[in-house]
Amino acid sequence: MARWRKLGLIAGGGSLPARIVAEREALGEPYHLIRIAGSADDHLTSKPGDDCGLGEAGKILRLLREADCDAACFAGVVRRPDFASLKVDWRGAALLPKIVAAAGRGDGAILQVLVETLEAENFLVVGADEAVSGLTAPQGVFGAHAPSADDFADIAKAAALINAIGPFDVGQAAVVDVGHVLAIEAAEGTDLMLARCAGLPGASDRKGNGVLVKRPKPGQELRVDLPVIGPETVRRAHAAGLRGVAVEAGLALVMNRDEAVALADDAGLFLYGFSEADLNRK
Repeated sequence: MARWRKLGLIAGGGSLPARIVAEREALGEPYHLIRIAGSADDHLTSKPGDDCGLGEAGKILRLLREADCDAACFAGVVRRPDFASLKVDWRGAALLPKIVAAAGRGDGAILQVLVETLEAENFLVVGADEAVSGLTAPQGVFGAHAPSADDFADIAKAAALINAIGPFDVGQAAVVDVGHVLAIEAAEGTDLMLARCAGLPGASDRKGNGVLVKRPKPGQELRVDLPVIGPETVRRAHAAGLRGVAVEAGLALVMNRDEAVALADDAGLFLYGFSEADLNRK
């Protein structure tokens, strides 16, 4: 039973917003889309909703109220705006100094400002993992292949690295290959980070011991920015010569899981949801 009457979905790019919309429609539950201009995918234009710029906070709040929404969910990738040319309304202008200050601490801090703004207006803010079922990463092996002892050592090191750089709000992913750090996710995102790994010297000669790990940063607002993997992640991990992909169980989303598992099985990659106990293996 949902904790809300009508969900307002503030949508960026990628497949996650469409998945949430499909579930709302399958359940016959009402929803209203706020498509973020320049980020939301074109295929959402036929769905009930409105288009807003990221700086139009007043308009977003008004439209959610007019649509009789009592809850809001952020989903999808939203591009960081050019603050110098950002179109703002009166509420956006009032928030802009706070958002610009937050931007200096990273994207997570910007999202926190938006969450606090909605909550101050008495909207229930829910995570994508609550707005759609069946996407949360389970614990353990997803497919036919399991991590080795060396892989678990790489998972633990990458997870510790993400924790260590968390205060800098750098990223949610790292790649470690037999104890050697190949990459840390920055502003480019996971896909381009994996492309960097594929281009590293010797990438084509590696024996598939590298591991991609994704987990939330310490103190991250989990309702708006859970780590996500899917079929494209598997394709890029395989192209980068990695052995597998691991995410923190219960704290990541897996899109199109059946397809992702099939691709990983065919490529000989493992997909794994790790727990705290996995990180403390000896």
